[in-house]
Amino acid sequence: MLAGQAQKEFFVNEALSLLDALHARAVTASQAAPPASPLDGACYRVTATATGAWVGQEGKLAVRIAGAWHFIPPADGMVIYDRAVGALVIFRTQWQPAAVVAAASGGTVIDVQARNTLTALITALKTMGVLA
Repeated sequence: MLAGQAQKEFFVNEALSLLDALHARAVTASQAAPPASPLDGACYRVTATATGAWVGQEGKLAVRIAGAWHFIPPADGMVIYDRAVGALVIFRTQWQPAAVVAAASGGTVIDVQARNTLTALITALKTMGVLA
């Protein structure tokens, strides 16, 4: 803020609203269109192909503050929790959800299935940034 700046409280309130929305690192959902009746403080991950007020904001986080949308570009390594699907999503040049790992089933050689399942688990954990 600058000395003598008009409407200082607006800038402080907006900054605090952004911190409040992003502190939890959780979004209500990942979707391409803004909700019909968003509440202030709501946070969404904008997916392709964005429509309405979100056109051109794909990949960003949309936060509703004082009746207007504010868009935050993700930083590399940012992890968010998508409440709609109940899963983490990580940003590494683009948003990447965790891989779905299927349990091993069938077959006559259990060792091969176990190795494949472990490989899939390790890959999923690397994608989520749990393993380097």
